[in-house]
Amino acid sequence: MDRKVLVIGEMKGPKIRNVSLEALTAAKQVAGRGEVISAVFGTHSAKQVDLLSQYGAGQVYIIEDSDYDEYHPELYTHAVVKIIQETQPDVIVMGHTGNGRDLAPRAAARLEIGLASDCIDINLDASDKIVVTRSIYSGKLFEKKKFNSVPIFLTIRPNNITPIRYGSEASAIPYTVEKPALTLLIKEIVRRAAEKVDLTEAKVIVAGGRGVKSAEGFKVLQELADVLKGAVGASRGACDADYCDYSLQIGQTGKVVTPDLYIACGISGAIQHVAGISNSKFIVAINKDPEAPIFEVADYGIVGDLFEIVPQLTNEFSKILLSQVK
Repeated sequence: MDRKVLVIGEMKGPKIRNVSLEALTAAKQVAGRGEVISAVFGTHSAKQVDLLSQYGAGQVYIIEDSDYDEYHPELYTHAVVKIIQETQPDVIVMGHTGNGRDLAPRAAARLEIGLASDCIDINLDASDKIVVTRSIYSGKLFEKKKFNSVPIFLTIRPNNITPIRYGSEASAIPYTVEKPALTLLIKEIVRRAAEKVDLTEAKVIVAGGRGVKSAEGFKVLQELADVLKGAVGASRGACDADYCDYSLQIGQTGKVVTPDLYIACGISGAIQHVAGISNSKFIVAINKDPEAPIFEVADYGIVGDLFEIVPQLTNEFSKILLSQVK
């Protein structure tokens, strides 16, 4: 069955987020020989056409308007609904990001269509029906859901689908939509954590818990993250202790992450935290307590003082990476 699939692209500043490229790859998987189109918003949207085409988009709808540079629930929902009504796709896909978690249910409810959120895999069964895999019960189980009708809305968890370059070409379609009367006014956006690498899309995360002991202690983790071109995260305990901002919190009540490498420093391993890291490819735990629960889920464990071990890791990784450059 050939399907038309629409991918809602998400910008971060002047660049498209990597999860949007993952969404395009997922779209190609379910489209068959059908059409994959994309939509992107904001001042820099026109500059994304070539990149989106490389990853499989045949057409790219662009709303090149500065009012869309920052996410606004009402503006975005109205625009996305209009584009869906215009293009009549069978499937709509976007990233399960902070914006995606807000936008997808709004648009799906407005259109009265089905929604499966936080998908970690999208496939077709023997009868060509769409089957999605989702993590449930804090990552303890996985469920598969099959859709018998379309249209449907899907959001995908970052770092679970490898983006594939198809080298295709896309046509840009400038799109304008009459803006709705707004009931929500966003007066200011405060960016409290200056992340060099987006936490939800990072391939490497160095995270600290109460064992880091202070805000100063996170500098040691940041040095290792910088060497590995990764991001710094934290447990809820570290955030509650005011060692870092809550925007870095990972876990059931924070961000769910799926990096290739997760280094847990001074984190005990409470079930709420483990729920947010369970799909990481490799977990390395550093803790002075050999009985810490984090070792039960770790692929590799180091028993010792993180303030001795992490600087050694930083030094050794620096040597290895420097030798590779030479």
